[in-house]
Amino acid sequence: MARLRQNPAMDEITYRLAGAADDPAVLVGLHDAAARWMVAHGVDQWKPGGKDEEHFRLRIAQGEVWLAEAAGRVVGGFELWWEDEPAWGPQPPVAGYVHRLMVDRSCAPAGTGRAMLARAERRIAASGRAWSRLDCMASNPRLRTYYEGAGYAVVGEQPFKEGAGGSRYGVTLLEKRVAQEEPPPRAPGVHLPSAGPGQPRRKTATVRGGTVKVPEAGS
Repeated sequence: MARLRQNPAMDEITYRLAGAADDPAVLVGLHDAAARWMVAHGVDQWKPGGKDEEHFRLRIAQGEVWLAEAAGRVVGGFELWWEDEPAWGPQPPVAGYVHRLMVDRSCAPAGTGRAMLARAERRIAASGRAWSRLDCMASNPRLRTYYEGAGYAVVGEQPFKEGAGGSRYGVTLLEKRVAQEEPPPRAPGVHLPSAGPGQPRRKTATVRGGTVKVPEAGS
């Protein structure tokens, strides 16, 4: 499979699509190493053991999972989804959704995380979609600041995203325009999925000019 090169500033990094046979184990290792670093540094986002091989096989089948390599070693990876209803609700096909930006800090060149994010943005733009979207836990201002430094803007919150085992947690929604051409007409409004029994109703996410705006309670 042909490998796609990064920009000249980091042309030592190459990218390839992950395969379902051997790469899920590699991706679990990347995820758990990144999760251990987060726990050690007080970052509230991932926990070791949070994703297994079956998770990555499913993501490979349903979307795209990319591996970054340098000097013959895997140094990072990320998932690219084409819809993300748990966080963003039903949306028209104007965006790609970046998940699990993972870096092997033991061997990755400096700037690998930002380079992978830029690679995901180029892939989204090449697909004809105008927006790169992602989310981070609402309790993680450090990661939010990182994404804002990469040009992302906060456009709302999903206070009751459903995780593994039915747990619910809040996430901050961010997006960045990655293509200049105007996206197709957008739906006038979408509603996030209803909350479960005993949970407050979820807020309405209104699509305006490509942004998801979640009104404050009572607005």
